Amino acid sequence: MTKILVIHGAGMNMRGKVQVEVYGPLTLADYDARIRDYAKALGISVETFHSNIEGEVINRIYAGGDDGFAGALINPAGYMTGYPALCLAISQVAYPTIEVHISNPAKRGIVSDVGKVCRATVAGFGISGYDLALKGLQGLISKA
Repeated sequence: MTKILVIHGAGMNMRGKVQVEVYGPLTLADYDARIRDYAKALGISVETFHSNIEGEVINRIYAGGDDGFAGALINPAGYMTGYPALCLAISQVAYPTIEVHISNPAKRGIVSDVGKVCRATVAGFGISGYDLALKGLQGLISKA
């Protein structure tokens, strides 16, 4: 079974608690449950990971290759800009990474540095963006 790593960046633990008008009412636990449901329907195994500590996220990305992940999704959240070591980690692993955002950061004037090193970006589709990203990643992996 294809294994995908799903990474939630800084501040994702606050989803459903603050800025509900931007991100909606779902909590991080709700996100994880929906992502698992999407993945199960596609026959994909997912591991979710969250940290508010950049180094932990970077270590998890690097370890992902050794742990047999075929690809990753990342919602960098607070790590979108100004985190060159995170961008370097994403660019150095062999598996493809897709950036996912619940909202559209560009609509708020934010251009993600992380998106520049990812294979693709999905933004503005709410929680359904994870489903789109998983389907896209599945297609990339099956062609490899």
